[in-house]
Amino acid sequence: MYVKIVNNSVAKFPYNIGDLKKENPNISFPNPINENALAGFNVYPVTPIAAPEFDSRTHRVIQGVELVDGKWTQKWTLQDLPEEQARANIRAERNRRLINSDWTQLSDSSVDSTVWLDYRQALRDITNQAGFPWNINWPTKP
Repeated sequence: MYVKIVNNSVAKFPYNIGDLKKENPNISFPNPINENALAGFNVYPVTPIAAPEFDSRTHRVIQGVELVDGKWTQKWTLQDLPEEQARANIRAERNRRLINSDWTQLSDSSVDSTVWLDYRQALRDITNQAGFPWNINWPTKP
């Protein structure tokens, strides 16, 4: 994983060797290309950092790079989704879980329907939680 820097600013990230070859079709590059050769084209390796855990129903993660101690390092920024979108996403997940447990309420079901009724009510109450939609305590399926 690489970054291309132009005028001390990130021109493209992520960047790869295919991008370099496409931008320079008349140049034969050695394999592998060393860091000094890459630097001649303003291309620098990026130290990867693991992405943070996040709930895609309520957040998005944006990948970027920053210069840390003279080395380009991957960085991640979490952003809240717009509140209405997050609310809709959580409700959709709640509805999916309700639909997946509908069978427990059929008269010929062999499960304890009372336990499942409590679970289903807890799902319906998700929107009443103090942290809704950002911090949800999902009930445990019986």
